[in-house]
Amino acid sequence: MSDTEQATPPVEKAPAPPQRRSGLPNWVIQGLVSLSAIVLALVVGAVLIIIGDEQVKAAASYFFSAPLDTVSAALTAVGEAYKALLVGAVGGLDPIAESLTQATPLICGGLAVSLAFRTGLFNIGAQGQLVMGAIFAAWVGFAWHLPIGIHLLVAVIAGIIGGAIWGGLVGVLKARTGAHEVIVTIMLNYVAIYLLQWLLTTSAFQRPGRSDPISPVVDSSAQYPQLGGTRLHLGFVLALLAAVFVWWLLNRSTIGLELRAVGANPDASRTAGMSVGRAYTIAMLVGGALAGLAGTQQVLGTDLPLTDGVAASVGFDSITVALLGRGTPVGTVLAGLLFGALNAGGLQMQLQTQTPLTLTTVLQAVIVLFVAAPALVRSVFRFLPKERGTGAVLAKGWNG
Repeated sequence: MSDTEQATPPVEKAPAPPQRRSGLPNWVIQGLVSLSAIVLALVVGAVLIIIGDEQVKAAASYFFSAPLDTVSAALTAVGEAYKALLVGAVGGLDPIAESLTQATPLICGGLAVSLAFRTGLFNIGAQGQLVMGAIFAAWVGFAWHLPIGIHLLVAVIAGIIGGAIWGGLVGVLKARTGAHEVIVTIMLNYVAIYLLQWLLTTSAFQRPGRSDPISPVVDSSAQYPQLGGTRLHLGFVLALLAAVFVWWLLNRSTIGLELRAVGANPDASRTAGMSVGRAYTIAMLVGGALAGLAGTQQVLGTDLPLTDGVAASVGFDSITVALLGRGTPVGTVLAGLLFGALNAGGLQMQLQTQTPLTLTTVLQAVIVLFVAAPALVRSVFRFLPKERGTGAVLAKGWNG
């Protein structure tokens, strides 16, 4: 064989350069992504403020002759609106107390959703579980007449039981029949809401002498004590204790290990001898109890008579709180505080600048949108590193 016929020795490919990996832990990376999402949401909100401001529109009519007038009007509109939002949220003792009051049920509701996330479930039923908790707590509050101290304790326990029953029912159906928890919880939300509306037309719940759907005011012995002479009440302390309990349950207990394992991989957990159905039932039972606690904070703390609007949008807002909090107790508390501040500050922003209150709802929605799309956030803030491991996956738990 001639030299020209000899096979050309293969050319070895250069090894691929190692990928740069951030030394930051995943919880720090996730926090940076969440903060960046908040910044982007504020930018989107600023654009909406500029578009809707009348002075900016007036200045824009002669933009080409005096462009700086439009820029100045836009900056003034955004600055005044966000200043009013900030002052209304943390600009003194009363605004801070109101922000914490608004955050209280959101924290408990967010914990209810987060616990289900960590177990691989998507609990859309916090609204219904909150309503059932409010029904149980309110009935004990105005129908039973117990001594001070005991009455509040019994009413709170009743509310927790009401939410636990409603959430546990979902867990049992999921474990025994394989029913999808999203469908079941959505349907049970409607059942709870319409059940409340019917109860408020019965003699057992409707206030005597009234024809509108409203219950008697709960006894003073069943009301959460107020803190510092403001609307803030003892329920906020219970919300923080609930967050500590969920942290302990997930990170320091055997049951929590099973819940996280099932959330990460139910098939592998089943092979390892864990009861997946039991984990689902426990997660929904405890989650329902937490949402029921949020119901007690509404009816025993801020909205003392029971009405068909007692839940407002707290149950659904709890889902966004859990998403922003990345399914962790600490993150859920921080997200609840943020959303509570937005709710409280939005009222002041509307009063001072006539900016629609719905802007705060838009901000919350945009924040969650960006949190749910971390790749989009990283494309804007290119300095953000990627998460390692499985990362945050909706309805599969946060296992980063």
